[in-house]
Amino acid sequence: MSHSLPLYRVRARNTAPDSENKIHDDRVAAEYGFRGGLVPGVTVYGYMTVPIVESEPAWLERGSMHVKFLEPVYDGEEIAVRADANEDGSIDVTAEREDGAVCAQGHGSTETRSARAPGWFAEHPLPDRRPIPSPDNLIVQAPLGTVVEKLNLFDSSFLDLRNERLPIYHGSNPPAHPTKLLQFSNEILVRNFQLGPWIHVASEINNWSVAWHDDAISARGLIHDRFERKGHQFVVVDVMLIANAERLVQTVRHTAIYRPRTSNEKPA
Repeated sequence: MSHSLPLYRVRARNTAPDSENKIHDDRVAAEYGFRGGLVPGVTVYGYMTVPIVESEPAWLERGSMHVKFLEPVYDGEEIAVRADANEDGSIDVTAEREDGAVCAQGHGSTETRSARAPGWFAEHPLPDRRPIPSPDNLIVQAPLGTVVEKLNLFDSSFLDLRNERLPIYHGSNPPAHPTKLLQFSNEILVRNFQLGPWIHVASEINNWSVAWHDDAISARGLIHDRFERKGHQFVVVDVMLIANAERLVQTVRHTAIYRPRTSNEKPA
């Protein structure tokens, strides 16, 4: 038996119109058959965490979610996030447009899926020159260059842009927002490869601890898989976030279309 968490409604914002990833640009997105620049998947994921964190703040420390992005979300659309908590501790989440179309589905838990933390990935240098991704250089089990960044969690513009209203992120000692952490999985891709327009497809996220202001986050990763489907070229990367070289924060299996099929191309 399940019970519904509070419904969350939000007006979607394209938080990356000027990004290097031009799938968020209206003109370029139209070349791939979209009617406008896409709202980033990490932003939609952040919306989907709101009812969970509001009801179970400890999810930030030890929760998990497998999220899939099914339909595009466009700037200005009202999104309804519906979440149902199940007796076994799992949570089913959907993000829906006003017409009822499901844009994203998530299946989460208030506990990480594995009781045992994985062994840490080693750090590797970023490439001097980012290669264009191809089947020749997206080698399964190849390590990715490490991204290191100190967290600034007192940037109010980050929360304002995402219409984030939960008090937990506005206090004197806020935890890292889920969007900010998942953004590292995007960052490790763009810092290792010179990508054209690309699309975030899915993420399997496990939280192991909370990240805090001024934590130095080391994002380490490797290529898990690469494949083609319906003319789209996919890459799957495993990413690990480590705070201050001493604490595991998050592990992610992150799936992206690194080369989408254009609207003029026929699926294979």
